[in-house]
Amino acid sequence: MKIAIMESILTSGGHETDFDRILVEEFQSLGHEVILYVPEKFTLQHDYNVPVQYLPGEGVSYTGLKGLRKIFGSVRKELNRQRWYSDMFKRAEHSEFDAIIIPTSTYRYLRALNFNVLRKSPVPVIFIVHGLNPKEVASFFKEVKKLRDYPNIRVAVLTFADSIFGRTFPNVDCIRPPVYTARDLDYNPTIKKQGTLKLGFFGQYRREKNLDQFLDTFLSCRFSEPVELTIQGATVHPDDAADFERISEKYSDYRHITFWHRGLIGLEWQEAIAGLDGLIMPYAAERYRYHWSAMLFTAIGYYKPVVASSSINPEVLNEYNFGTTFPSSDCPTLQVALEQFVNSYRQNADLYEQELIRANSAFSAAVFVSRLIGFGGNRG
Repeated sequence: MKIAIMESILTSGGHETDFDRILVEEFQSLGHEVILYVPEKFTLQHDYNVPVQYLPGEGVSYTGLKGLRKIFGSVRKELNRQRWYSDMFKRAEHSEFDAIIIPTSTYRYLRALNFNVLRKSPVPVIFIVHGLNPKEVASFFKEVKKLRDYPNIRVAVLTFADSIFGRTFPNVDCIRPPVYTARDLDYNPTIKKQGTLKLGFFGQYRREKNLDQFLDTFLSCRFSEPVELTIQGATVHPDDAADFERISEKYSDYRHITFWHRGLIGLEWQEAIAGLDGLIMPYAAERYRYHWSAMLFTAIGYYKPVVASSSINPEVLNEYNFGTTFPSSDCPTLQVALEQFVNSYRQNADLYEQELIRANSAFSAAVFVSRLIGFGGNRG
């Protein structure tokens, strides 16, 4: 089967690139042919070793845009999306592929589809939505209902539930997200039993992550063994970049804390994660409760125990015991969680390893893509 992956997210790398890679490589492992469709002048951050076709109309990035410029950018993006959809419909009519996957979607993608001929596609079109929060769900329901009469339009929502806030639709499937793994390393993950513990606070940096507060708490901890902490921050917005630089300077005298203010892509990212013994995710934003955490699923895929806020995919850490959780935005309990995690790491190593093996089996990329293919071929 020929599968078209239509990607329009402009990114300098990161989890969007790795998610596309999961789709490409897992489809190929099942014997399918994959073709990438991207906007004209789109820069691929990874060589997927598959054919690439360019769609009319450049992608639009919101980075650095404010006010009217951001509004105009949004309008331009919507107009281009209509062009991309129409072009994909023509290609589908000419049997260029057997199915279309749109890997990172929102209800806005579905809203645009309701005004486009692609909704009448002769081949299955699967929109992957990476979670829904309460503010989005009414809009999502509205657009999904309009698409019920178009049998080849399906929506896969990445979630840990069997319904979307108690609602089900014949054209919507709830699918568990996949883990991210070290695809370019000869990597044999193990839980370290001795030596300095190396912890990481990794991912895209936003001011909402309250890094100052976290570092003050970390420095107040009483650990029973040596600990090193690496803070990696990829920043998109200038305000976030300035804040990360401020924090790096503020804590520069602590030799057991290292700051990396840059994005890590591909092999460099994989090696950095592989070199850690645990990941710390103290993020407090409520949206992490509803959208799957790419960093948590990186931790699972790399067999890294975690210290995580209770708002981060609680269904996962309630079912699999590979770390310590604490109530969001509660610094005293964060300190207790950090101390408990570090000081009991060795004695819990075997348990963490067993639980991470279980989690990797449940959330494997192979299981995810097989479920996606099954949904694409069947309408409930």
